[in-house]
Amino acid sequence: MSTDPVDIPEPDRIEGAPHPREATRLIGQDAAEAAFLDAYTSDRLHHGWLITGPRGVGKATLAWRIARFLLATPPDEGGMFAAPPPTSLDIPADHPVARRLLVLSEPGLFLLRRPWDEKNKRLKSDITVDEVRKLKHFFALSAAGGGRRVVIVDVADEMNVSAANALLKLLEEPPEGAVLLLISHQPSRLLPTIRSRCRELRLAPLAPADLAQVMAGLDETPSAEDTLRLGELAAGSAGDALRLQHLGGLATYAALIDIFAAGREFDRPRALQLANSAVGKANADRFELILRLFDLFLARLARHGAGFLPAAEAAPGEAACLARLSPGPDAARAWASLQQELSARAGHGRAVNLDPAALILDMVFRINDTAARQAA
Repeated sequence: MSTDPVDIPEPDRIEGAPHPREATRLIGQDAAEAAFLDAYTSDRLHHGWLITGPRGVGKATLAWRIARFLLATPPDEGGMFAAPPPTSLDIPADHPVARRLLVLSEPGLFLLRRPWDEKNKRLKSDITVDEVRKLKHFFALSAAGGGRRVVIVDVADEMNVSAANALLKLLEEPPEGAVLLLISHQPSRLLPTIRSRCRELRLAPLAPADLAQVMAGLDETPSAEDTLRLGELAAGSAGDALRLQHLGGLATYAALIDIFAAGREFDRPRALQLANSAVGKANADRFELILRLFDLFLARLARHGAGFLPAAEAAPGEAACLARLSPGPDAARAWASLQQELSARAGHGRAVNLDPAALILDMVFRINDTAARQAA
């Protein structure tokens, strides 16, 4: 089981959405589920699985489904009365394993994630070697009961070097009955030796229809039009779409489009209003959202100029705005260059605690200057 208290902030929980261990189904990733089931039913169950793909497409949900399935499904001993091979990872919600996993009390599971820093009252920035070393105790205790033992690493990208090397030793010499599920947004950041000792399950961005199914399961389901716009901004990531929905991302992106939609001169009052809305500790999440939407706006400008037109508008008037500001390849190169520049500036601004309003207004001025040069 995890050694974390259930009531501390969870790094993989999105406000307003079920935690991945609470999800009753996984939408849009049938191929990955089928690949795992095929390995299981053909007696090729690997001890290490690397679950990869963009953020928010269901990687953690799949890991919890696999863990629930493995711990609730007894190994097939063969014989005349052997059970037929399973065709799904589904386990009833009232199954004892499912109930224990829900409250993190299942003895056959260890959840490896960033630990809580009691001194500073926050999650640590990485997974430390001390957390990985707890696995030795976990495997020693759980071995007495026999059966499978499952480890979920969420996310493996957050392991520091010492932690990664300690986990590598387990992958090289796994305990009997152990299955390690490593979730990774950026597998290229992992040690090549870790990647080589795992079988990869890659999850793809969600198709619009699948994303609509995910959003339909929320308490406050967005309209079909808003779901389409969320999908455009989230690029097939249900996690990003949920965050945008919770933080009012559509309205904020619409305000950003309005700032530059008028003509050569940007809408200064709207720009000032947007900048001031990010000031203060209480608006830290909104500040991050605005920076991300600026980055998305610049990316969509660059893609438009390069001939990759969006499938749908992410805000009213966006198509006309993109067409005016980025009519061709020269503009596309300028916007791509500015995106890199402003992304680096945003990162530096956060690191030195630059005033959010000043940083946002500076970005507005730089976008306006680039637009003026393109129009000249």
